[in-house]
Amino acid sequence: MATITLEQEINPWEAQAARFDFAARKLNLDEGLWRVLRYPSREIIVHFPVAMDDGRIEMFTGFRVQHSFARGPAKGGIRYAPDVSLDEVRALASWMTWKCAVVNIPFGGGKGGVICDPKKMSIGELERMTRRYTAEIVEFLGPEKDVPAPDVGTNEQVMAWIMDTFSMHMRQTVTSVVTGKPITIGGSRGRKEATGRGVSVVCDEALKHLNMQRDGCRVIIQGFGNVGSNAANLMMQKGYKIIGIAEYDGGLYHPNGIDIPSLIEYRQRNGSILGFRDAEPADPAELLCTDCDILIPAATENVITSRNADRIQARIVCEGANGPTTAVADEILAEKKVFIIPDILANAGGVTASYFEWVQDRQGHFWKEAVVNEQLDSILAESFDDVVRYSEAHGVNNRIAAYMLAIDRVAVTIKQRGIYA
Repeated sequence: MATITLEQEINPWEAQAARFDFAARKLNLDEGLWRVLRYPSREIIVHFPVAMDDGRIEMFTGFRVQHSFARGPAKGGIRYAPDVSLDEVRALASWMTWKCAVVNIPFGGGKGGVICDPKKMSIGELERMTRRYTAEIVEFLGPEKDVPAPDVGTNEQVMAWIMDTFSMHMRQTVTSVVTGKPITIGGSRGRKEATGRGVSVVCDEALKHLNMQRDGCRVIIQGFGNVGSNAANLMMQKGYKIIGIAEYDGGLYHPNGIDIPSLIEYRQRNGSILGFRDAEPADPAELLCTDCDILIPAATENVITSRNADRIQARIVCEGANGPTTAVADEILAEKKVFIIPDILANAGGVTASYFEWVQDRQGHFWKEAVVNEQLDSILAESFDDVVRYSEAHGVNNRIAAYMLAIDRVAVTIKQRGIYA
């Protein structure tokens, strides 16, 4: 591989494009379809004013990228963060296309974001910003067009505001325009735990595939938000030993396993995992490279790069986050024979449960949590098998296999539909 800078390595759009190109080449994808699938269908940038609590008018920049509509409406989260960029949103939208195709649900990919720091904004400011952002892109949203969901910096309250704003513009209640809503206004049981649950399911399948035992299997999780905490809790219940938790402000380590329910309760009380007495303090960066059986990066992009990949000691890396491993790091991990469960499979539990929510809203009939979980487990286990079989059949790693499987499914749909001209 040609020498690249760290900035190029961690650019999410470049990382996604490099993997897409490699997989498309392996598939001998038609050149025209290659061009159709490589670029988003639509990129929306909006600049809009919001009245702040102190009377100032602040300008915000928002994005919504719709990568593909071939298999259904665009689907993907909205994130609020200071470092949101068009390249990031563009990459995340394309990953959503492949993620939906890997688990074979009828959505294309979308993603949105607003450049802001939600931690420094009041509830009123967040609501006004959310409603104005929604109004700016309202013509591009809808149950058959584009269905947002929560992501970094957003939650079910933000989804409720988006749903309400869209409904006001439509002059009727449209619950199915977003997913990840409160259960009282059309949300789904099991949705909040779904991404973490999906992580636990694919880890189970990986252990079966590699003939490894689940009881006492040592796990380190980077990120203790919704995905990381739910994965940790579910996996502990199944017999996994969670020996390390790494957060942005510090980490915890205990060789005999951390009591996850106690840690969740402690974090809720104190707002941080720091100071938890039943585990040793640990450096978060070092925890990533600590000996374990499964490493789960479940926070943000680009945590495994060329700078630390050679020191990863895990047998399995299960990507609970989107884009946590760079393409350069992939090559290093492949040489070390680390078994990767790629993000577009590993964290697809969230979008799968979002699909269930969308279906329930449109039916006006809501499922018991046991039904949601049963359906989720089945889809994730089947999708894991599809990716591993594809990997073995084509002699590629799991990530490229997942891309090839997804690209093939979307390409077949486009060929069946034809090109409208």
